Amino acid sequence: MSHFFAYISKMKWIRRWGLMKNTAEENIMEHSWQVAVIAHGLATVKNEVFGGSVDAEHIAMLALYHETGEVITGDFATPIKYFNPEVKQAIGKMEHLAKKRIHEMLPEELRPAYQPLIFPDEASEEYQIVKAADRICAYLKCVEEMKWGNREFEKAAASIGRDIEKIDRDEVRYFMEHFVESFSLTLDELN
Repeated sequence: MSHFFAYISKMKWIRRWGLMKNTAEENIMEHSWQVAVIAHGLATVKNEVFGGSVDAEHIAMLALYHETGEVITGDFATPIKYFNPEVKQAIGKMEHLAKKRIHEMLPEELRPAYQPLIFPDEASEEYQIVKAADRICAYLKCVEEMKWGNREFEKAAASIGRDIEKIDRDEVRYFMEHFVESFSLTLDELN
């Protein structure tokens, strides 16, 4: 019996933004879905607007699995994860071991198919798009929280916004220019 998919389904119980007051809780399953949608969008923009040739569907799948290890470790808050280089390295090792444990829950004949999703080449262009989508989603969470009057996210929004400005990717600039403002609007304003 394999526990792989049962473990993955536990993503819905792992809360994000644990050190901050949230008006709307977010779990890593919801987050992974949003990162997959945004990453797919970035890849599509890259291909259709800027002449790229990345595999948008594969990128979406990488995004769906990008938080796999957190099913075991939980979501480390940014101030903890980046407290110092030793802590960052230790957390990285824990996350790797957690992903390894989950990967080993698969029947052996399925492990090769899931290997590139759970242990992607982090230097690849495809994974860089997922990382950019992850930052954009963090920014969008801040935008939405501030829209609901939660000032707790103001500094995070500014910091993450500066991080996104440093990402030298045409598709990221395009997405920020064409889509992000809508996230600050109400449903009536969107209609």
